[in-house]
Amino acid sequence: MSFPKTIQAITINKNGGVDALEKQLVPFPQQNPSNVLVKVHYGGVNFVDTYYRSGLYPTKSFPLAIGTEASGVIVALPTDEAVLNDEQYKKRGYKVGDKVAVMTLGSHAEYVSAPYTKVYAVPESVSLLIAAASILQGLTALTFMTESYYVKKGDYVFIHTIAGGLGLIFSQIAKHRGAIVIGTTSTPEKAEVAKKHGADHVILYTKENTVDRVLEITNGEGVHVVYDGVGKDTFEDDFKLLRRKGTLVSVGNASGPVPPFAPLKLVEKNLAILRPALANYTVTPEETLQYGTELFQLISSGVIKIVVYKEYPFTTEGVREAQTDLTTRGGKTIGKLVIKIAEN
Repeated sequence: MSFPKTIQAITINKNGGVDALEKQLVPFPQQNPSNVLVKVHYGGVNFVDTYYRSGLYPTKSFPLAIGTEASGVIVALPTDEAVLNDEQYKKRGYKVGDKVAVMTLGSHAEYVSAPYTKVYAVPESVSLLIAAASILQGLTALTFMTESYYVKKGDYVFIHTIAGGLGLIFSQIAKHRGAIVIGTTSTPEKAEVAKKHGADHVILYTKENTVDRVLEITNGEGVHVVYDGVGKDTFEDDFKLLRRKGTLVSVGNASGPVPPFAPLKLVEKNLAILRPALANYTVTPEETLQYGTELFQLISSGVIKIVVYKEYPFTTEGVREAQTDLTTRGGKTIGKLVIKIAEN
């Protein structure tokens, strides 16, 4: 099969605001003999994209193709004999034409090349749209609720911005495991969506005191775990929300990175705090196969329902609009934002 010498991709040539984003021609991905080559159909939009764009996550050189999550079909398999004979690779049973999701930097492009451990088989029952909308946030929620703090029956679980793409998946996994789910959002409309996706209590942070309501709901004890993707703006309140021996999982930096703090801050309640990264929970071939399989089983069975807010066009203007919508706190978006890169 012949491939073009150049492809269209969403790139940045400098760090900055959304005006740094542009669609431009870049070289076709180098065909590494160890990698799987995928023709991309959809790209998921995530806060990590904005971290690369703004410079919060450093860039070694420009232009940088962005996007860390996509779905599509396999168009070329590895040719490296070591990979082809690897038992973990054989377990995937990949074939040209198979539907897959991919997690690697530079995924908002017409084609992407990635190691097989970063490529996840998508069941026939799951569309490419849902695959792109679920793989990064779904694996984040699943691993963080399993390894950062194992959510179990009877736990009080608190989720900031519960009506976002990640928040809704957190909520559904927690509810599936029998936890009592509490979250925050900005509008009654978003609260209703969250309640339909597992939330027992939704606090409108624009009108209610979050700490007071959580202590009321938990009879003054606080919650077992907080999942906080907001960062700087909500960090101090997290310590007030937690009960003795509670766990704070710092998920992201939507409002900016958490400031430095003294470890003595944890002593008052013997708290634990983590700042995990999905990439460090999905390192080995065994881990990626386990979590990828579990995630798509939960989606196929209806335990996790993915809400797609909007499909944006694969244009400079479309991607700028998507990142603007994503980062407007208290804005209108509910669920996941997706870029439509190619026709099915």
